[in-house]
Amino acid sequence: MSTPQCDLRLFTAQSPNGYKISITLEELGLPYDMTVVDLKNMAHKDPAFLSINPNGRIPAMKDKSFGDATFSLFESGSIQQYLVDRYDSHHKLSYPRGTREYYETSNWLFFQNAGVGPMQGQANHFLRYSLAEEPLPYAIDRYQNETRRLYRTVDKHLETTATDFLVGGKMTIADIALWCWVDSASFTNIDVSEFPTLQRWHKRISARPAVQKGRKIPAGADLNQVIKNSADFEKFLSGNREWIAQGLSDDARKG
Repeated sequence: MSTPQCDLRLFTAQSPNGYKISITLEELGLPYDMTVVDLKNMAHKDPAFLSINPNGRIPAMKDKSFGDATFSLFESGSIQQYLVDRYDSHHKLSYPRGTREYYETSNWLFFQNAGVGPMQGQANHFLRYSLAEEPLPYAIDRYQNETRRLYRTVDKHLETTATDFLVGGKMTIADIALWCWVDSASFTNIDVSEFPTLQRWHKRISARPAVQKGRKIPAGADLNQVIKNSADFEKFLSGNREWIAQGLSDDARKG
């Protein structure tokens, strides 16, 4: 089966969910244009962006080659699945539809999107961006420990596989999705060395050139380096708190 021509535009920002798509695109070798969504200036709430993703979150994507100018994609897992369904005819990051491996990949892709991402995201919020006057230890512990439990689940799974990946003998979109969040574990104050098999898996995927390239899209400071300097890290957090607080206020409005 031949691979159709693509005309892709990625709407993204520096975040684990955004990196999922840029890494997938780089691994597949697909050409694409990019629009950086300025979260600090609430561009994700602008009507123009909401016409692409009504949920007002990144990433999102347009594919003009689909033949419908109104067609858009949102939710990182949906975009990843679309890219391999439409453009991975040689199954570099996927398996043929209907095979056992295809459905096992879906297991782990949904595991990340419904489990690791939301739990680790909530841990990040209460640890780094809570608007409460005092820290909320219960909330922080709840979400950090649930993230650890999910990491432990992956760690044990990787111990039982005969390969270096979540499914079969190659990296899939599920590995990419999970890697992007494990790569930011230090922001969640989780030490990945607690999970040695997961740590080795992370290191192997980190060495891939396309992963390294996609992880730097869009360009900006590397949070894993920023976090090592307390002054730079506090500046980074302060720069995000204002727009996050504005978003929470907007979301709390009735009607």
